[in-house]
Order: sequence, then C-alpha cells, then structure tokens
Amino acid sequence: MPTSNNGRKRKVCVVLVDRANYGRLKPVMHEITQHPQLQLQLIAAGSMVLERFQRPVHVVRDDGFAVDSEVYMELEGSTPATMAKSIGLGISEFANEFSRLAPDLVVLIGDRYEALAACIAAAYMNLCIVHVQGGEVSGSIDESARHAITKFAQYHFPATKGSVENLLGMGERPETILGFGCPSSDIARTLDRQLLPEVVNLTGAGCEVDVSARYLLVVYHPTTTEFGDERAQMETILEALGRIKTQTILLWPNIDAGSDHISKAIRVFRDQHKPDWLRVITNLMPERYLQVLANAACAVGNSSSFVRDSSYFGTPIVNVGHRQLGRERSENVLDADIETGAIEAGIRRQLAHGRFAPSTLYGDGHVARRIVESLAQLEPYIQKRLHTPVLSAAVR
Repeated sequence: MPTSNNGRKRKVCVVLVDRANYGRLKPVMHEITQHPQLQLQLIAAGSMVLERFQRPVHVVRDDGFAVDSEVYMELEGSTPATMAKSIGLGISEFANEFSRLAPDLVVLIGDRYEALAACIAAAYMNLCIVHVQGGEVSGSIDESARHAITKFAQYHFPATKGSVENLLGMGERPETILGFGCPSSDIARTLDRQLLPEVVNLTGAGCEVDVSARYLLVVYHPTTTEFGDERAQMETILEALGRIKTQTILLWPNIDAGSDHISKAIRVFRDQHKPDWLRVITNLMPERYLQVLANAACAVGNSSSFVRDSSYFGTPIVNVGHRQLGRERSENVLDADIETGAIEAGIRRQLAHGRFAPSTLYGDGHVARRIVESLAQLEPYIQKRLHTPVLSAAVR
C-alpha cells in the first residue's frame, strides 16, 4: 500500500498561486480528498490571497477545501525587479510552510514565478515534486520558469502528446512522464454551460451585458520580456474593440510586471470614452469563467485559457501578440499582431466563422482521477538523473 511511514496517509501538498491554478487543479484536489490513501494539504499564495484580486482563496474555502496556509510573497510595483524579489521572498515563506507541513509530495502546475519559488524551496528541502503541464512552449519568461520547474521535478503530468515529446527531449526519464491531459478538461466536460446574467452583471462595473446575445471576452496579460510596451499594447486592443462596439466582458490582468500599465490603459479608456459596450470584471471563479468563455462569440487577448480551455468548447479566439507563441493550439485559434487593423480584422473574421468543432487536444475530461491514482502509486525519490537516450551511430 502506497502510504508513508507508520501506515499513515500520503500527504500531497498542492500549491495554488493564482485563479487559473485553482481552475485547473480543482478536480485533482477533489479526487485527492476522496482517495483513502491520500491526505490533501493546500497552500494558497500569490494573487490567491490578495484583496486586489478579491482573495480567490475565499472561493477555495467556499468549495469545501481546507486551506492549510496562506503565503504572502508579492511585492508591489509590477516590475521585473519586484517579480525577482517576490521569488526570493516566496522561497523563504514556502520553506517555512513545507517545514511545518512535511509533505510527501508537492504538486505544482504551470509556469508562474510563484510556483518556481515553491519549487526551489521544495527541491532544496529534499521533497519530491510533481509538475502538471510541463513540456509546453509559450512566450515571456514563463517559458523559462516552466522548464526550470521541469528540471527540478521528479514526476510529470503533461497535458499533450507534444509536451511528452518535449520532456523526453529535455532528458526526463520516460517512466516519470505520465501524460493524461489537463485536469481542467474534467470541469469542461461536466460544465453546465447555461450562463445566467447575474454571473457577469452583479460584479465589476460598466454596461449591463445581455448574455443571450453576442458578446466578446477579453483578457490581456503582460508579456514580461516586452516590459514597457504594455500600455500601448492594451490601447491598441481597446481601439480595435472600439471600432467593433460589440458588448464586451474584460477581465483585469494578472499581477506580472507591466500589469499596472495595462490597468492604467483600461481606466483611462473607460474614463475618456465612456464605452456603453464594455464591462470590466476583476475575478470570476473557475466554473463561472469557463461558462463565460464557452458562451463567448469570440475571445480576444493572450490568456493561456484562450489556447487551452477554449478548445473544449470550440470558442473562436483571436490570440494577440507573443505571450502564447509556440503553444499547441486547435483550429479555433487565430493569431494576430498587436496592430489595430489586424486585431479588428481577426475579430470580424472569427465572428463571421462562428463556433468551431470541440477538440480534446488538452484532455478528454477524464484526467483528474488518473492523476490521483498515480499520486497514490508512484514511488517518491529525491536524486534526479539526466536521462540520455542511446545515440545513433551517426551521432557517435
């Protein structure tokens, strides 16, 4: 039986650092709580605990999960320097919590710098790390953070076949790579797609959205390797939206370096133009966000959910800029440069096309249980080795 010393349950510590983390790991967390051999530990950090994001940790608790720790690690400023300093603070704080909780496994997802801080702390404390969504390609510093976590992690749960191949190419041992798909597909499969008006109209500010009519969903985050250009980029997107004037739901950006510039552009546009077609919302809990995404006539911006989760619904996407550069995508995603005419043309093209066929590129909706069964069965270890495939005669 895969229990720890003295027959106790195996302690699995899940680290959540933003609202997207929770949306993708919620099915895994639920399955852990139902497994007789596992004990869920939960650390909420990053924007999960910040008032400016409406403390999404409240949603986690309301969903019935016990939160073992809240880690405050974000320095104000939204600059590359504050991101770097936040990592350092996070390493210290996560080390304290890992010492207190003494987990058998630490589960991390994706490519956030907060997750990288948790990863470094866990690795140097000889904890076994499990990484979800490794091996993916994207833009920004997130690409490097994701691959750094991969090289620290002992086990991998990639979301796509292409990611499996990338992990093998990075020297990860084949037996540690368990490619079941993305667990957020479990939510998408069972989602009640009926979107009630109050979901969007009882939060945020701006026009009242008729959710039974055509609307756009917009999310635009900073691309940290292009720091300094964010305000102009957001202004370009808003100008394109202003030419179309279709009712629009816009979510505030994440906390990355440059987010304050994006937020400034949104506030100035809203104050100067007073658009009667725009509603701005701070945060939506996972199922509500997916309902909004599933019912959107088109989604515009650079959120990873527009490349990943949208594929389950066939929602038309205009992917703007370089933040998701190289990420695997289905046919519903149309790329556009950060130029007003290109964005406008892309939106009009996607609206004219309408919905695309659903895709299971990122999972079949039966992922979480397979991940959790593996968490119960795998053998934790500490020392990693580079796996070098046998070279061909030509290479030798």
